[in-house]
Amino acid sequence: MFRTTEESQITITQLMLPSHSNFSGKIHGGYILGLMDQIAFACASKHSRNYCVTASVNKVDFLNPIEVGELVTLKASVNYTGRTSMVIGVRIESENIQTGEKKHCNSSYFTMVAKDENGKNVPVPGIILDSKDKVRRYARSIARQEQAKNRTTAFRTSEFKMELYLDSLKDQNAKIEVTES
Repeated sequence: MFRTTEESQITITQLMLPSHSNFSGKIHGGYILGLMDQIAFACASKHSRNYCVTASVNKVDFLNPIEVGELVTLKASVNYTGRTSMVIGVRIESENIQTGEKKHCNSSYFTMVAKDENGKNVPVPGIILDSKDKVRRYARSIARQEQAKNRTTAFRTSEFKMELYLDSLKDQNAKIEVTES
């Protein structure tokens, strides 16, 4: 079974309140992360028609601060489907309601896994890639998975070769005093 990405896309907009802010009047990053996880869950669950859990989050960069009183719009779409997992792309924009100015604040990728009523992984429908942009997002998700595998393998304790990284650490704000190999 295959579904279009439009069938499971979710958009939510929320007013940012003082209770969501830190001491400088900016919205807490943790609060935004919570909203992102909720919309990724909703999108993945809608696509799979099952309860879903967050397996990982890839790359969370806060590009622009969000102010109290702004509207925040979160958009979620399925970018990739595996056998039991999905990559949900989440985009966040803020809008100043007085000026209408919009800012891109974040784009992140949540890997969600579909579960049955017993907590076992279940297969998910595939997605129909009907545009160049959807093919690009799908291919980018595959590349991100490969990067993650390489990243975790190279830095495993049993695999790590310190001597390969010493030159790149010379100009860093660190002092190396390792006496053992």
